[in-house]
Amino acid sequence: MSRFEFVADHRGAFGVKRLCTVLNLSRSGFCRWLKTAPARAAKQAADAALTRRICKVHAESGKTYGAKRITAELRAGGVVVNRKRVGRLMRQHAIQGRRLK
Repeated sequence: MSRFEFVADHRGAFGVKRLCTVLNLSRSGFCRWLKTAPARAAKQAADAALTRRICKVHAESGKTYGAKRITAELRAGGVVVNRKRVGRLMRQHAIQGRRLK
């Protein structure tokens, strides 16, 4: 839980100004965090959908493909994606390709 989430959860009881002062946050930062919540939710949903596709490609490859090959497969399928994003999602979900000895 982030400090902004804590403020959002308890702002009815204590007020935003007091919570931000105690937690050493700016109110403008909290308002910006609230304003960008839909964009964060959309990115998380897109990452979840992409992770499902990564898992599918990885399974079809016999669990041998790494980030570079999975990115190439996704691009061949029409998905616009960066290798670094694929690598990040693979690390987060402990998906690893096989390495040659």
